[in-house]
Amino acid sequence: MKPLEKIIRAAKSHACRIALSEAEDPRVVEGAVRAARDGIADVVLIGQRGVIESHLRQAGTVSGVVRIEDPTTSERAVSYADAYQRLRASKGVDRATAARAMEHSLGFAAMMVRQNDADGTVGGAVATTAETVRTALQIIGLAPGNALVSSFFLMMLCEQHHPKKGAFVFADCGLVVEPDAAQLGEIAQASARSYQALLGEPARVAMLSFSTDGSASHTRVTKVVEATQLVRAADPSLAVDGELQFDAAFIEAVGRSKAPRSAVGGSANVFVFPNLEAANIGYKIAQRIGGAKAIGPIRQGLAKRANDLSRGCSADDVYHAIAVTVVQAAYAAPLMH
Repeated sequence: MKPLEKIIRAAKSHACRIALSEAEDPRVVEGAVRAARDGIADVVLIGQRGVIESHLRQAGTVSGVVRIEDPTTSERAVSYADAYQRLRASKGVDRATAARAMEHSLGFAAMMVRQNDADGTVGGAVATTAETVRTALQIIGLAPGNALVSSFFLMMLCEQHHPKKGAFVFADCGLVVEPDAAQLGEIAQASARSYQALLGEPARVAMLSFSTDGSASHTRVTKVVEATQLVRAADPSLAVDGELQFDAAFIEAVGRSKAPRSAVGGSANVFVFPNLEAANIGYKIAQRIGGAKAIGPIRQGLAKRANDLSRGCSADDVYHAIAVTVVQAAYAAPLMH
């Protein structure tokens, strides 16, 4: 079974409610209706009711397949505004400002998650990453013990032309621009947990660099080595190594040659890039030249699930983001009890 099929099957086994904050976009509606019909999630479409109902009719369905919440008329609007005012009172937010904030679908969806009326939310088809992250941080907040929010792409190498097949995590491709050693270590640990949650298999983490096992000397290499040591100290059971060049981490023969003592050489499934520049370029090369399917950016580090979409996303991307969010939420639920 392909990894993506495995995630979709896992999502179907959990009863999760996912709020989609940009349901006035037809791509979002199409992906959401498909997800609801396939039993992946109980979907809530957030936005102007008339616009959403028009998209549903064009998609050949009726509103009964999914639920609609219009923030301007919802019975939840008053309690959500009250909750937002309490949450942001220290920032000078008054009742009128709180009410206006909850009229926006992005904020309304995040508050649904905070108030346990939804298990997760997906947005970003229209809003920028900065807007979606800011809203999630303000309303949902960081998970206990986490110092930052990071992101990853789930890279699917499942086509016939891929000599090595499977699902791989690339992090951080979307948020933390220039992490220091401590932040890089936190990204690595979060990415390992994300891989295990989504794929149900042990993570093997490669801390990437332009150097392998001391082949080059530079402050950028030192940062990766220090981050690796921090990860090992925090979780001795995790298979992690660095610094490693990508080929030494990905190709078995190269791993045996360049890093013969490495526990993950040639077999890594989680790749932690030294900065956002390298990670973003790397995933897009894998996607556009290598033909990998890129799902994300997927967020980690928040108290509850709130994932992003690319503004160039397709209905398929929305569908897959819903499935990923369901599995993340289901995995996190028992950890919170």
